[in-house]
Amino acid sequence: MVNGEDMKELYNIIELKNINKIYGEKIKTQVLFDINISFEENSFNSIIGESGSGKSTMLNIIGTLDKPTSGEVYIGGKRTDNMDKTELALLRNKTIGFIFQFHYLLPEFTAKENVLMPYKIHSYKVPKEVDEWADELINFVGLTKVKNNLATNMSGGQQQRTAIARALINKPKIILADEPTGNLDSETTENVYAILRNINEKFGTTFLIITHDQRIAEKTDRIVQVKDGRINLDLRKTVE
Repeated sequence: MVNGEDMKELYNIIELKNINKIYGEKIKTQVLFDINISFEENSFNSIIGESGSGKSTMLNIIGTLDKPTSGEVYIGGKRTDNMDKTELALLRNKTIGFIFQFHYLLPEFTAKENVLMPYKIHSYKVPKEVDEWADELINFVGLTKVKNNLATNMSGGQQQRTAIARALINKPKIILADEPTGNLDSETTENVYAILRNINEKFGTTFLIITHDQRIAEKTDRIVQVKDGRINLDLRKTVE
């Protein structure tokens, strides 16, 4: 691996400039300190760090789920830290897909209905091409045989693969994954990682993956370590 500064400049789909985050009013706790970092389009990145290091706060700010106390955030060239709630919701729905450790599937719906849920949020009727896209995604993650199963009638690995397909339904340019394999066994973890990498290669989706799993981190193209609210390490694989 080489230091990130040695790489040639590419299009930055995510940029954080002088980001600080402070929680509390009377008793203030600063969790991020002057973060300056960018991520290129189509890149496959991991973010590591101990619990409480600030990595999840950074991911939430990138995903527009939280705002910095100071600094600027750019997603796809658009500044997001000064957008209102409506603008942020539109940007999130079109540009960013989320995968969490806990899949948050709706238990009363089937796998396919869960996959379609982000689209249904802003449209009552699902067009034929979106329905076909859902089937393609379900096939891509290997769930065609169980697509009509209720979420409660699937294994943990199947539920997480459903969540991955759901994150892709609106064809986001960015996927933010917070411990996506945290509750899975080793074999299922490898399967999920392979799916994420295939998505990156097939669709050119930019990935930021928070993980405690060193094996997963080492398979990504760039490892960013957050420690005590600061970027402590930024390593990229050497390009042959």
